[in-house]
Amino acid sequence: MPRESYQAQLDALREDVLYMSEVVLERLRMGLDALERKDEDLAWEVIDGDDEINGLYLDLERDCIDLLALQQPVAGDLRFITASFKIITDLERVADLATNLGDYSLDAHHDVYPEVDIQGIGADVAGMVEDAMDAYAAEDAEACFAIAEYDDEIDRRCTGASEVVVRDLIETEIGADGKAGIGPDTEPEIEALMDDVSRMLLTIRDLERVGDHAVNIAARTLYMVENDDELIY
Repeated sequence: MPRESYQAQLDALREDVLYMSEVVLERLRMGLDALERKDEDLAWEVIDGDDEINGLYLDLERDCIDLLALQQPVAGDLRFITASFKIITDLERVADLATNLGDYSLDAHHDVYPEVDIQGIGADVAGMVEDAMDAYAAEDAEACFAIAEYDDEIDRRCTGASEVVVRDLIETEIGADGKAGIGPDTEPEIEALMDDVSRMLLTIRDLERVGDHAVNIAARTLYMVENDDELIY
């Protein structure tokens, strides 16, 4: 294959990976909006749209395999293709987490734990993914370290949010005055509470995982640019 055609394939792969990231980020933000507004139509749009992202992933996976098998790239080109392959895997998993948010929003009929800043955490982890993809596009190694460092802050906030939810559950079960807060007459309320607690803890966990995938993207980008595996766990 002529060198020009090979380079065009590499350029197309980069553009297609960036396009996939745009679609994934749109779905993630839609999932957050659906959760905040309790919008069932928007939630189903996120859930039903997961097939499109899976299709993008499979197409790009095939492109990466073809480039590896047919072109036998070396050095920088090899790192670029393998990094892109890993990055689309992380993007597909972020899309799965966005779908989870859509699922959770279908059961979110009332506000719980207003002191937990789900939307703030969600906006920040979406920003991390966007920054990681910008670093991939610009081959910006320095930005990769900044993304990995910021993940510590996300982990701290998610841990704090989970502690708020669990502490509230304990106080509800035992009672703020140290007396039992559960009895036969309160079982329906407790069941509803447990559903809220479960949904909230899963939401926090999934947002933390989005941040982890952003770090993975940054790690693969750093490896692609500088052959440095420092951020790869």
